[in-house]
Amino acid sequence: MKAVQQPFDVKLMNLTASVLFTICVLLLLGAAGWWAVRNPLFAIAGIKVQGDVAHNNAVTLRANVAPRLAGNFFTLNLASARAAFEAVPWVRRAVVRREFPNRLRVQLQEHRPVAFWGADGDTRLVNDFGEVFEANPGDIEADELPRLSGPQDQSAQVLAMYTALAPLFDALDLGVERLSLSARGSWQLDLDTGGVIELGRGTKDEVLARTQLFLQTLTQVTARYSRQPDALVSADLRHTDGYALRLRGVGTTGTDAAKK
Repeated sequence: MKAVQQPFDVKLMNLTASVLFTICVLLLLGAAGWWAVRNPLFAIAGIKVQGDVAHNNAVTLRANVAPRLAGNFFTLNLASARAAFEAVPWVRRAVVRREFPNRLRVQLQEHRPVAFWGADGDTRLVNDFGEVFEANPGDIEADELPRLSGPQDQSAQVLAMYTALAPLFDALDLGVERLSLSARGSWQLDLDTGGVIELGRGTKDEVLARTQLFLQTLTQVTARYSRQPDALVSADLRHTDGYALRLRGVGTTGTDAAKK
């Protein structure tokens, strides 16, 4: 059976009706969008903050973040909002989510300081991820933190070395006050007793092996001179077959030196 073809004017009417319907739908959607953007009901009315807030509170967050939030529930750029929160001192990471109809929920992760970074007087800090950040050092117990230094892009490596070395010295009641990595890759460690130890170059395992050997014999050497390990003034572990050592109050051949 042969299909009946619609007249051209009927086709044109149907096409015109479809186009008009589509235009009406788009106009309605546009009007609804305009209404949503302009309606004060959807203006950001509250921010719920969760997570780490040890160094921040609602007042400081509002003062630092609110001026940088532009738009309402629908138009707010979440990436920009996240950047605004992460620009607040002590904030390492922020996750921002919308909560209908006019609120934001923010999950904060703060920096956890484990050391100072840089030369004496530098107030930059290192967090437990080995990242360098800036914050008010008056917010922490500064006396409890060691000082690390080295090339900026190797802060995580310096922290990892400190984490591995500190327990070795703790076993002898010696605290690591400073650990430095030179541009040439040489390590130097300062003790809270004033002693300075040149650890030399090498991989983490090589430096740890030299340090462990040194500490295993340090007690024997200091006992030989009726001293404790805290009498250490300086040590140089860069020698191939041993180390050079200076002890407080011990003199050999006119100098305060001993060699193992």
